[in-house]
Amino acid sequence: MGNLLRILLNNEPPAKAQDIFVDFENTEPTPQERPVYNMVDAVLKVSHEITKELRKYTGATEEIRLAISNPTVVEHQEKALEAVFPLVLKLKAFYEFSLKLENVVPDLLRELCSDSMTPREHLECQQSLFKQFAEILDFVLTFDDLKMTNPAIQNDFSYYRRTLSRKRLANEDDITEETVSNEMANRMSLFYAHATPMLKTLSDATAKFVSQHKDLPVEQTTDVLSTMANICRVMIDSPQYSSRFTSEETKLFCLRVMVGVIILYDHVHPVGAFAKTSGIDMKSSIKVLKDQGPRKVEGLLNALRYTTKHLQDETTPKAIKALLAE
Repeated sequence: MGNLLRILLNNEPPAKAQDIFVDFENTEPTPQERPVYNMVDAVLKVSHEITKELRKYTGATEEIRLAISNPTVVEHQEKALEAVFPLVLKLKAFYEFSLKLENVVPDLLRELCSDSMTPREHLECQQSLFKQFAEILDFVLTFDDLKMTNPAIQNDFSYYRRTLSRKRLANEDDITEETVSNEMANRMSLFYAHATPMLKTLSDATAKFVSQHKDLPVEQTTDVLSTMANICRVMIDSPQYSSRFTSEETKLFCLRVMVGVIILYDHVHPVGAFAKTSGIDMKSSIKVLKDQGPRKVEGLLNALRYTTKHLQDETTPKAIKALLAE
């Protein structure tokens, strides 16, 4: 198993930065990690299928256009509903997966953020769980990016809801009402109304974890998150460590995880990730992103620009705002 050699301590000056390496490519769970690891792994396996399905999602744009343009032509109305309904079932599956994610995150956080160890000790001893949390963040960013860049998702579901509301399938023996009930459609509507629905799921689950564990200092959780972000940044920035990756994808994975942790931290920490008092070196993190070239990281930079909570706060240094505005 690859070792986490040392952890960068948040209060340590850059000149004394310690060696950092997490072997994301080869880490294996310890016996102590195994129970939670297996539970999270079952969810992560489904996440790969969810991403695959979302990438293939093309929507029913043409059928809906014809139905709306020809409201009195029954054939077009029927074809549109026939095209939309299987897509709505996919959207339902995506939403139901978010509930599974919401349920499993607290178990993972409880292992990674307990006060039985410091953030350093947690991440040193629980590399496989760290990697799983990283994979969740990677999935969240990927899902939300695909959702935001595919307007067919919102259009399909909106058309379905309008049609269901209008017809209510009063005289039809159809499986639609049974499979996607009105209550389910309402909950799905709230989920997809968010620009970044999976991020909201993750940040809500994290905030709920913090609020429900009043015996655990908030800083214990946010310090784990900030340490994760700093680890990923240094691993990418240092040729000594990035050269150990056998795949370019691992480097991109670290970049996505770094951004994901920053965004999550910004959503759950009272002052956010951009303030000078933040445990995350935002200036260095943004510089690392920009050093990779725009084609690789423009989406990640946009995620920092548009999906964080505190970027425009007065406490955010002007230099940070300027860096992200470039």
